Amino acid sequence: MSVPVLRSAHVYPVKSLAARACDTVAVEPWGLDGDRRWMLVDKAAKAVTQRQQASLARIAAEPLPDGGVLLSAPGFPSLRVDGPESGRMLTVELHRDTVVLEEAPGDAHDWLSAVLGTEVRLVHLDEPSHRRPVDPLFSRPGDMVSLADGYPLLVTTASSLDALNALIAAGDRPEEGPLPMDRFRPNVVIGETEAWAEDDWRRIAIGEVAFTVAKPCGRCVVTTTDQHTAERGREPLLTLARHRRFGKQLVFGQNLIPEGTGVIRVGDPVRILDRTDRRFDR
Repeated sequence: MSVPVLRSAHVYPVKSLAARACDTVAVEPWGLDGDRRWMLVDKAAKAVTQRQQASLARIAAEPLPDGGVLLSAPGFPSLRVDGPESGRMLTVELHRDTVVLEEAPGDAHDWLSAVLGTEVRLVHLDEPSHRRPVDPLFSRPGDMVSLADGYPLLVTTASSLDALNALIAAGDRPEEGPLPMDRFRPNVVIGETEAWAEDDWRRIAIGEVAFTVAKPCGRCVVTTTDQHTAERGREPLLTLARHRRFGKQLVFGQNLIPEGTGVIRVGDPVRILDRTDRRFDR
């Protein structure tokens, strides 16, 4: 039997903006190095993601050595945003969490507002070590997360995407498939597994770094968004609702929490350290 391997790794320097592939990346307690340390908020200081603004997919952010980002979007000159040092703090709402974040310089707000056609501000997570704890129902005391939805990393498998695309092809809207993996915005993609093998994982190791598999990932409208054009369809939610509904969630992928730190590399072997006997409620 083939050994599972890390097929790709991805970070999202600004939450909900375009992905950035990494051949090698450090794992920190709160996620991959540089992943989702920046985020957009609206006038009410609430998080702005692709749920509200599909066009965020077409904006790219390249990480800079000082912790800043280089922003780019079609039709606009790029903008360098240095790591914030203003000390201007803002209390923001991210899902059900309230987090204190640092504001970026004003030209970043102006640039992003012009690109999106609506007023937004760019904010930065300056202290991931203690700002935002993971849901205690699925974590250990002290587990933290950056500005990801709820957990430090998301893992998907290539074989499960193949299986999902086969279901889409046999469904009501086959013209919308096959879907690429970027629809699911994973941090790590594992190859050489059976389809849906991740449902049974409790702990895994990628290279020398171990992870707890916290819970399945419930999917939302972002997965229906073409990450290159920002156009939306109905898949994969239509097919997930028929074949991957567990309780109230439509599931694809699993949430991970690092058990330590280290470096992972594309091509690293993946070991299944422990399996679960849990059975999801349909």
